[in-house]
Amino acid sequence: MANESSKPSNNKQSIDNLKTSGFERRLSIAKTSLNIGRRWAGNSVSGMFLDKKTRTARNQVFMEAQANYVAEELGKLKGSVVKIGQMLSLYGEHVLPPEITRALQTLNNDTATLTWPRIEQTLQRILGDKLNELEIDPVPIGTASLAQVHRATVIATGEQVVLKVQYPGVADAIDSDLALFKRLLKVSNIVPQTRSLDTWFEEIRDLLHNEVDYKVEAATTERFYDRLLDDPRYIVPKINRTYSSKRLLCMSYEPGVSVVSEALSSLPHERRNAIGQAAIEIMMQEIFVWGEMQTDPNFGNYLVRISDDDDYSNGEIDKLILLDFGAIRQFDNTLLTIAHGLLRAGYYHDRKAMTIAMTGYDFFDSMNDKVCNDVASLFLLATEPFSNPETNPAIPINCLDDQQRYIWAGSKLHSRLSATASRAMQSFEFNLPPKEFMFISRKFIGAYTFLTVIDAHTDSNTLVKPFL
Repeated sequence: MANESSKPSNNKQSIDNLKTSGFERRLSIAKTSLNIGRRWAGNSVSGMFLDKKTRTARNQVFMEAQANYVAEELGKLKGSVVKIGQMLSLYGEHVLPPEITRALQTLNNDTATLTWPRIEQTLQRILGDKLNELEIDPVPIGTASLAQVHRATVIATGEQVVLKVQYPGVADAIDSDLALFKRLLKVSNIVPQTRSLDTWFEEIRDLLHNEVDYKVEAATTERFYDRLLDDPRYIVPKINRTYSSKRLLCMSYEPGVSVVSEALSSLPHERRNAIGQAAIEIMMQEIFVWGEMQTDPNFGNYLVRISDDDDYSNGEIDKLILLDFGAIRQFDNTLLTIAHGLLRAGYYHDRKAMTIAMTGYDFFDSMNDKVCNDVASLFLLATEPFSNPETNPAIPINCLDDQQRYIWAGSKLHSRLSATASRAMQSFEFNLPPKEFMFISRKFIGAYTFLTVIDAHTDSNTLVKPFL
């Protein structure tokens, strides 16, 4: 969630309470389910006398409308239901039909804020007398499905902080929300109830319970703070333990501009290149050095602190601000070894090495030779930005600048990958990839979008050689 210096959220609708009780949320889902059932019945009856082609086209439009209705009703509940929908839209493309994935992608954090009296009541319950030590702006500077952020000042020291306040009751509602969400999907008839879906819901359950524990997030933030303390390219907020707890996170206020801001897009190109290089390098560190990754590719988890021209001329560089360490995923050594081998094969654009690197993991070992070859082709394309231009003649000429740096915005890599992935999946009875690979692939897609938006050019040798 953004800890940013943009305008506060004072133009959003405020609500006095959230539907966090099991009864309220069950009632809301039951009403939605009833409406969906009526719609299905009406669509089935009215389509009985249509020819097959017309009925298929009509059902496609109806399915799209059903998916959008589900997403709209979920958005009204806030809390973990919205977060579940967001997670499924990010990671469930192999589990969900495209209609529901597109609809769930409309769920966002820019929703109604909880009124200040309710937030103040929550803070009073958590902090007790320590609340009097803070001067808090009642207008939030950021909102999300699970919490909202308020800027504050520690009166005794003048320290500028932000308070990430978890909405009351959302942590206790996770398990019931998951059950309600599954029920709604079942009633809507737009998602097959498969073992893969059950597996994903279990994964989402674990992730959500971890994400609402701010003691865990505080410890993770501190690990990243220590790791990057001496690297001037990055800023990680400093945790203030005095005012932090399991449901409240207090950290230093770190102002910056958003990734899509005009201030960032108008920077000289080489400065944007440096920001982009820093963004992709931190991802490489997460995977290949620390073995844990922030898996949420949301732009709101990044800000940029732009140095003014005079300071920049005197050596003060632009800095990437890393926010929100709730969605952290650890990876085991087996997976990291395979990922390392895939990266090395991709750097040298070596198909044989790529195939060898894929061995030793059940998902790959179960493939026949043709499927293995198709997936190797997919990985060779996916690692194109990390390959050595001297050994990869397949890089399109328009994807490299005069210094042999990769041009993300001009690469059309995402659409090329989508086409290659579709062919690969059609070539065999597709098994759901390991969740860990999905997390990593989604993070790469987020990085691709980030670097495309700021039109960054990155140097593969600088990125990859430290890990060879």
